[in-house]
Amino acid sequence: MAEAASIYPPLEERPVKQTICLFDVDGTLTPARGDATPQMLQLLSALRHKVAIGFVGGSDLVKQQEQLGTPRIPVTTLFDFCFSENGLTAYRLGQQLASQSFIGWLGEDKYKQLVNFCLRYISEIDCPVKRGTFVEFRNGMINISPIGRNCSQAERDAFGVYDETHKIREKFVATLQKQFPDFGLIFAIGGQISFDVFPAGWDKTYCLQHLKREKEISGVEFKTIHFFGDKTAKGGNDHEIFEDERTVGHTVKNPDDTTMQLKEMFGL
Repeated sequence: MAEAASIYPPLEERPVKQTICLFDVDGTLTPARGDATPQMLQLLSALRHKVAIGFVGGSDLVKQQEQLGTPRIPVTTLFDFCFSENGLTAYRLGQQLASQSFIGWLGEDKYKQLVNFCLRYISEIDCPVKRGTFVEFRNGMINISPIGRNCSQAERDAFGVYDETHKIREKFVATLQKQFPDFGLIFAIGGQISFDVFPAGWDKTYCLQHLKREKEISGVEFKTIHFFGDKTAKGGNDHEIFEDERTVGHTVKNPDDTTMQLKEMFGL
């Protein structure tokens, strides 16, 4: 994929006109917090010769670099659009766009109320194991993990199964919605071990404003925006963009399903 990076047609010359494919990361392009396979990267490279491509995820760019890039290849060169933290941190053709701040929007006092409540709540949760980094601060949101983001992959997998039965995250989110009804926040479950907290309107649909501006930059108006995600049901962090009238939503089960759907849609 890297070798072909410099020979992709300009956006306005892609064969499938005015079309972009946007992808969730975890569970869509990669296993949860895992790396994309060489086969997936090759498929995306082939797709990029036909349409514009981009990803949108709640994680920061560092994590997405680990999952989608390589030590020598920046992930920002492998996609036309890179939308970290739902697009609060955004790159177009390798160049960073303007960003926004969660803490600046919410304010320090409300932020402390929220985090203090979450930490007290987590201290009373009974789950098989607890590790570290229960609250991760990001530029455009915070990520809450009842088990802690420092857990191992095996512990992550085990918690995912445990959570399906005991609904730890679902109950946590319901409690926060009741506790902070006037904060203007969205609580979206994603991946295996955590959920995101961000201002209303700062879900994955936030990134669509960057695509709208493309007409002013290159003359390309994206009239067809395909979105692929695994957490598209209500309460999942792909739901809002999946349901948005500006997108054509595709639910996938895993990266293999993403591969199958792309091959069928675009003859890859």
